[in-house]
Amino acid sequence: MVKDIGIDLGTANVLINVKGRGIVLNEPSVVAIDTKSGRVLSVGSEAYQMVGRTPSNIRAIRPLKDGVIADFDMTEQMLSYFIKKLNVKGFMSRPNILICCPTNTTDIERKAIRQAAEKSGGSKVYLEEEPKVAAIGAGLDVFQPHGNMVIDIGGGTSDIAVLSLGDIVVSRSLRAAGDKLNSDIANYVRNKHNLIIGERTAEKVKMEIGSVLKGHRDETFSVRGRNVVDGLPKTITMTSDETEEAMHDTMQAMISAAKDLLSTTPPELASDIIDRGIVITGGGALLDGIDMLFSEHLKVPVMISETPLDDVALGTGKLLDHIEKSN
Repeated sequence: MVKDIGIDLGTANVLINVKGRGIVLNEPSVVAIDTKSGRVLSVGSEAYQMVGRTPSNIRAIRPLKDGVIADFDMTEQMLSYFIKKLNVKGFMSRPNILICCPTNTTDIERKAIRQAAEKSGGSKVYLEEEPKVAAIGAGLDVFQPHGNMVIDIGGGTSDIAVLSLGDIVVSRSLRAAGDKLNSDIANYVRNKHNLIIGERTAEKVKMEIGSVLKGHRDETFSVRGRNVVDGLPKTITMTSDETEEAMHDTMQAMISAAKDLLSTTPPELASDIIDRGIVITGGGALLDGIDMLFSEHLKVPVMISETPLDDVALGTGKLLDHIEKSN
């Protein structure tokens, strides 16, 4: 019996949902290769440990950038590795795969995603837009004739969409999300404290003490890196308010995209959103104060999904059932 699988192909993580078994895999989207031989050394969690720590002949690469495939061969190898690891293919059988992509993906990018999934062992490959799948995973009933609004802040892209009758009515996709916030923090630390830090350290700062609201969180974190001036190791203490300052511009860009979207939403659906509120999902939903920040600017109730990191993968499972029933 071949099992259908749903894949959340994220810039930061890949999650795989196997029909009847739920989410069985959640690993970083990283591949480590030997640059001399081109051989893949490790994939996923093991490769992530190597980011920023490899000797010159080993490179840890992220094959997806801003929610789309930046390195086709590596994406295919990564997907094949994960699918093999699951052992879902029976003898002579290939699973149907449902895979998610951001709303502004071009036809060429969609073709690349589809080909990568087919080459990694899929029989029928379905592509769905991420905010729709995330909304379904978050428990919103998008198949009814009323408006639901979702803000999905992932690693590479933030997708904002209004859904009704099982489809996206209006949407915006920004290539500014978790990874951009990490680089905002790294740039801030460099400019303000003369300290160079890596992307993993910046992400740790964001997760440990990050906040998007001034004065909402009062925590500090010791940040270690390399001094710009003399090149020696140095430690500084960073506060939650400093992370707000670092991430401020990117958060404002997300807010103005959401405002822009609301201004183009049909009035009937806009009134539904005032009643039902907006749901934030994706890793960015875990940022301290994010619901209050959006609510303050958009003048609409904002809730955080219960399982923001898993919503897209959970949604693929529900959609596979839906596709099966409608076929």
